[in-house]
Amino acid sequence: MSIRTEQDYDSATPALQQQMNLARRACWRIKSSSSESLFKNIVSAKTDTDTVPPPPSKDKNKTRIEPQTAPAKRNTSSNWRDMFSKRMLLICALVLILGISQAQARPNTIAVGVAPGKVSQDILNPVTQLNLRQSTPVDAVDVSLDPTPSVRLPRAEPLKSGDQDAGESHKMERYPLSSVDFARVKTPFIIGIWILSASIAKIGFHMTPKLHLIFPESCLLIVVGVVIGVVLYFCTDVAVSPLTPNTFFFYMLPPIILDAGYFMPNRLFFDNLGTILLMAVVGTIFNIATIGGSLYACGKMGIYGESETPGLMDVFLFASLISAVDPVAVLAVFEEIHVNEILYIVVFGESLLNDAVTVVMYHMMESYNEIGLDKIIAQDIASGVGSFFVVALGGTAIGIIWGFLTGLVTRFTDHVRVIEPIFIFVMAYLAYLNAEIFHMSGILAITFCGITMKNYVESNISQKSHTTVKYALKMLSSSAETIIFMFLGVATVNNMHVWNTWFVVLTIAFCSVFRVIGVILLSALANRFRLHKLSRVDQFVMSYGGLRGAVAFALVLLVDENVVKQKNMFVTTTIAVIYFTVFLQGITIKPLVKILNVKRANKRKPTMNERIHERFMDHLMAGIEDIVGKTGNYNVRDKFKRFDNRFIRPLLIRDLKEINELHLLDHIPMQSYERALNKNKGASASNADEQSRRHRRNSSISSRTNPFRNMNDTI
Repeated sequence: MSIRTEQDYDSATPALQQQMNLARRACWRIKSSSSESLFKNIVSAKTDTDTVPPPPSKDKNKTRIEPQTAPAKRNTSSNWRDMFSKRMLLICALVLILGISQAQARPNTIAVGVAPGKVSQDILNPVTQLNLRQSTPVDAVDVSLDPTPSVRLPRAEPLKSGDQDAGESHKMERYPLSSVDFARVKTPFIIGIWILSASIAKIGFHMTPKLHLIFPESCLLIVVGVVIGVVLYFCTDVAVSPLTPNTFFFYMLPPIILDAGYFMPNRLFFDNLGTILLMAVVGTIFNIATIGGSLYACGKMGIYGESETPGLMDVFLFASLISAVDPVAVLAVFEEIHVNEILYIVVFGESLLNDAVTVVMYHMMESYNEIGLDKIIAQDIASGVGSFFVVALGGTAIGIIWGFLTGLVTRFTDHVRVIEPIFIFVMAYLAYLNAEIFHMSGILAITFCGITMKNYVESNISQKSHTTVKYALKMLSSSAETIIFMFLGVATVNNMHVWNTWFVVLTIAFCSVFRVIGVILLSALANRFRLHKLSRVDQFVMSYGGLRGAVAFALVLLVDENVVKQKNMFVTTTIAVIYFTVFLQGITIKPLVKILNVKRANKRKPTMNERIHERFMDHLMAGIEDIVGKTGNYNVRDKFKRFDNRFIRPLLIRDLKEINELHLLDHIPMQSYERALNKNKGASASNADEQSRRHRRNSSISSRTNPFRNMNDTI
């Protein structure tokens, strides 16, 4: 049997532990019995040799020993035996001492109380004891012949894992009929409740006879958000995160801008593109410079307080995000007051195109703030100026390319009409994300993608797909607008605000005053080149309609608090400016438009005669500009249309010949056109039936009055 160590014993399984106990018991029994018998034999041999003489030899044939030699031999043998017996006694004593010490060191492995009579049996059959069944108890030892009290050996218990203990302690439950787990769906459920409550509030808002005529819809949504925020802050423990920048820019803003770009009047937009670019680029830079400089000058005077006075780069960073006109707020207000098309397209186009200026100026001031004012070199300024053209032109190019790709894909969807709206939604969204990847203007990308798709994709998709796209975009943009204003109200209720009265009041005053000054100066410059001049009333509406909204709020949340120490003060001031523009200007702009008798929008579609004369005037003015040698708006449009009809439209549009034949009827909805045709056919058929019935009735009357008429007719 191999020798086992203490580590083997500790790491053994219960069955192996039991076998090892039995084997060790047998070994120690063998050692103890053999040592005891050997000791007894040695002692008896010694006493025999000392007291009893050896018996005489009984063999008579042996030679008799002479008396003189016998004593000498006896002394020699007795000395040898004495030496051997002493050595053996010493060895046995050492063996016993070692055995006793080992027995005391290992009390769990000694077989205590075993009868001497069983030693031989254990010695003769040790293998049988090693092969005992596992169910045999270790402490079942016969102790009847041993007066020493037996010591109970420890029983080896089977190992148990933590899972088994937990399973035994856990009470088994039966399958429930129903269960409630609100924590799993708490956050999306609360968001759904918010949207549902906002939608119900919108229904009740429009059902009231006078409320919707006074307040804009955006004001109602902000109020609902504030109420929900107060309830959640004081009555529940639900942690509501504010409108984060990623949520706003990646999910809320794209549907609103795509809806505006896809259904934008393209001709009106490009006719006023010069004025829009002047207001968007020059006007935004003018506002940033004047607002930032004025706020910094007031800070140097110590108006805000010594601890809350921001630095130069911090002030211009705040001015870059607060100076831009917000497209969401403009859409929410201007679509309700129904101003004329020129005012609407100028203000809304400015809110779209100033995104490039806002993004560039915001990132420029943020980088300059990190670099430090004293470390800025000429290369940094040149890179900032050049980045404006990269961001604006790059975002526009990305949107146009994705619009062309959408037209190319929808050319082959005539057999799968169901997926046509998917391409419009997904590819426009990919254009937005593609621009954001390269830090371009995503708003410009999705705007020009919608404009491009309007020209080419609409000719490839069916009428049902066009209706689906129209109402789906309206639904998505309305829902996103609802969520934006509602979350803006919810984010207002928190304990992180830092209110500085002078900073808030001066920011609102500077935004309003410099907006008016910028519009007046730039309108005077634009009227020198415009055919339809912008009147004083138009300029007032443009300056009064410069609303701020969620874009500024999302940008101010992106400010790094470690770099800008007054971030919380900027957030509070931004919310105050948004509330001032949306509530005060949004509520009062409608009665002011009525009082000033501003020209309202005409919702009717142009007639066939108007469209023909409009096309005729375009060709005539393009010919006059060509003869004079002047490259004007009409000449550029005519050249683009020639290039478009020759190269682009044959590549992107499937049935170009059929589209050209129906191009004169594109202002008439196909359903209305078919309904009118059916109505005319039904009217003509009913008139024919009426005439035939009238003819038969007249003939019958005449036959009754003149009985000889039939005879005459027969003859």
